[in-house]
Amino acid sequence: MEKYKSRQIITAAISLIVIAVAIAALIYAARVLFFNNGTNIAQINASQQALIDTTADRSVRMTVRGPIVSNETFRSYQITVAPGIRSLTINKGYIGQVVSDTKLGNNIPAYEQFVYALDKANMMRGTELTGDNNDLRGVCAAGRVYEFQILNANKSEKQLWTTSCSTARGSLNASLDSLTRLFDAQIPDFTKLTADLW
Repeated sequence: MEKYKSRQIITAAISLIVIAVAIAALIYAARVLFFNNGTNIAQINASQQALIDTTADRSVRMTVRGPIVSNETFRSYQITVAPGIRSLTINKGYIGQVVSDTKLGNNIPAYEQFVYALDKANMMRGTELTGDNNDLRGVCAAGRVYEFQILNANKSEKQLWTTSCSTARGSLNASLDSLTRLFDAQIPDFTKLTADLW
């Protein structure tokens, strides 16, 4: 009889623990779904507004870093687009020695079409990572790293990134192919200018 009572007590205790864990999990899930979601939506809306802003001090940038190799053969490039100018800067070495710097004019209607296309391609839908998760040193050593930024007076307001490596997806939550095609198309001779990068 005592064994039976002991088993009932143990069974009841285990049941209470399971119920408590289930309730805690439900509360956590509700917080994530209902409270954090509102914050994320507000952040997305603010990022979208910053992206489609066509005032003169605004710009967007894509930076592409090649594989981590010797300093002599390392290459990277940046495409920056603003309401008044488009540029492609190609760098060599890890300190960013400029190899070529192509500058082209731009205008507000052209910039507006471009940033709205980036918005429709979900360029700023991701959430910026913080701390070590946002440290790009050594990431995707054999592949390429892609950074996308919204700039205000040449200062980054939001930066998202991804890589060509399956092990490092980063913070970008959009089609990399769509975004790179949009940026590359802003420079008419892009393919020719970047043919010997890697």
